[in-house]
Amino acid sequence: MKIFVNELTPNQTISTTFLVKSKEMRSKKTGGQFLLITFGDRTGDIVGQWWDNFEESVDKFDRDDIVFVRGLVNLYRNHLQISVHRLRPCQDSEIDLSHYFPTTRFDMDAMFEELISIVREFRNEHLKQLLINIFSDADTVRKFKRAPAAKTMHHPYLGGLLEHTLSLVRLCRKVGSHYDGIDIDLLMTGAVLHDFGKIDELSYERAFGYTNDGQMIGHLVMETMMVADHIKSIPGFPEDLRRHLLHMLLAHHGKLEFGSPKLPSTPEALMLAYLDDLDSKVEAMQRLI
Repeated sequence: MKIFVNELTPNQTISTTFLVKSKEMRSKKTGGQFLLITFGDRTGDIVGQWWDNFEESVDKFDRDDIVFVRGLVNLYRNHLQISVHRLRPCQDSEIDLSHYFPTTRFDMDAMFEELISIVREFRNEHLKQLLINIFSDADTVRKFKRAPAAKTMHHPYLGGLLEHTLSLVRLCRKVGSHYDGIDIDLLMTGAVLHDFGKIDELSYERAFGYTNDGQMIGHLVMETMMVADHIKSIPGFPEDLRRHLLHMLLAHHGKLEFGSPKLPSTPEALMLAYLDDLDSKVEAMQRLI
């Protein structure tokens, strides 16, 4: 059974799993070396020292691996540490990633079902078909449910992208209906897709980081290319609708200095940029509080 960092107590013998956040060889004062490891899970971090008999295992695991640890928890200078006795890499079948990374407090399947139910209510058949086509791929849905919305800034946890997307769609439906002449279906489609490229921009299988495409292309361009390709497969998709939707994706950061290659030039694009900024900042502030 998984024992979390925040459950550890002095003089506790443990057999549990942790994410390796760092490891390095250090010199003992008495001569020789020991292995210094930072372990972590979704509740915090703890330092471990492996003093003896680690040589055969040191090259079998690395940072971002999840390992099974046997050891003794001790108190040193008012900080808990682990004296490691044995350690081995875990098999995928032993791992529940939600144990090691922060995760949305909401049910991912329920959030996704709510999002799809909103899409099915669209009056614009072209936009509805576009989203249904995108979500017809099981691997895409799996990544969309699990991806964080960012590494650190807002919704930086598993399921964060889906949580942020659904929150933004709800906002767009409420605020969009307040103004005359707003294309609500277009606005909500922009909300669903505005960060969709993050499913491939970010890596989140072991630790949160950026993929090669994420580093060199970025999610705004990645999602715009993906949506443009899907639009080509829908017969009769209106050219003006295509242009407006792609503009929203490219302009949703709102300002050139925030990474938008275009400034919002339609009411829907402007609303999406401001509501996206609002939802992101409110979540970040609430999490800090």
